[in-house]
Amino acid sequence: MTFKHKSVLLDETIDNLHIKPNGIYVDGTLGGGGHSYEISRRLTDGRLIGIDQDEAAIKAAKERLYVFKDKVSIVRNNYSEIKKVLSELHIEQVDGILLDLGVSSHQLDTPERGFTYKEDVPLDMRMDTRNPKTAKDIVNGYSEMELYRIIRDYGEDKFAKNIAKHIVRMREEKPLETTFELTEAIKAAIPMKFRINTGHPAKRTFQAIRIELNRELEVLKNTLEDMIDLLSPKGRLCIITFHSLEDRIVKKYFRESENPCICPTNFPVCVCGNTSKGKVITRKPILPSKEELEQNKRSKSAKLRVFEKA
Repeated sequence: MTFKHKSVLLDETIDNLHIKPNGIYVDGTLGGGGHSYEISRRLTDGRLIGIDQDEAAIKAAKERLYVFKDKVSIVRNNYSEIKKVLSELHIEQVDGILLDLGVSSHQLDTPERGFTYKEDVPLDMRMDTRNPKTAKDIVNGYSEMELYRIIRDYGEDKFAKNIAKHIVRMREEKPLETTFELTEAIKAAIPMKFRINTGHPAKRTFQAIRIELNRELEVLKNTLEDMIDLLSPKGRLCIITFHSLEDRIVKKYFRESENPCICPTNFPVCVCGNTSKGKVITRKPILPSKEELEQNKRSKSAKLRVFEKA
């Protein structure tokens, strides 16, 4: 299947990266290479490093960015390893870093990847197929309390407790192995009156399991400091999030990096010694335009936040 992914907030992201023709840029979630293509074509003697853990994305991006081969280095890895990747390329600082944290259209539209609840396929949801653990292992291996925790925290589903209970009850008869089997357990846990006009009942639980399996929030939290530290002065970090949990993490870290002072508010001067790493460019997140929303419904929940290194 051809790798398809429509880059979200493309123009807004490129504008905010302030691309210099001789600059060095990192696309930490390369995907199909849409953002990277636009960065690369603005470079003369600059360089782009594209990172992705998805084998299909790497293959598609190599084909799309082939015309820029002398300017582009593509690495299969998780962006959490950005420091290691750049060190191995003998790069100490970069002028811009981009993350697009959405699940790609290709991942959603390739049924056998197991991200979809619209077709009956094996429970997988791995962004990196080298990971031996799949969604099936979580659904059948986690305790009821653990399932409740991730569905509550990562899915923000008010029926989390009941969903966890129904999953455990159904798997006692036989392991849940497909997306439809999991969906049936979820549907059974949610009263019919709450299923009408509220979107697919499995959406939040599938999101929760995907986040847990791929350690998405953990990786984001643990890598923000590295990314800001790797920026050169005036370098920019652009992050596109797709749900409130991610956005909250980015918003909080950007604010704390701009104003890290922990002194009591009644102190006349700062004595903690913490110094600002830069400034938040986006006081409010940049949202998709009306035109983009009409052309790409998957951009609906996207938010772009930007930080500039001091």
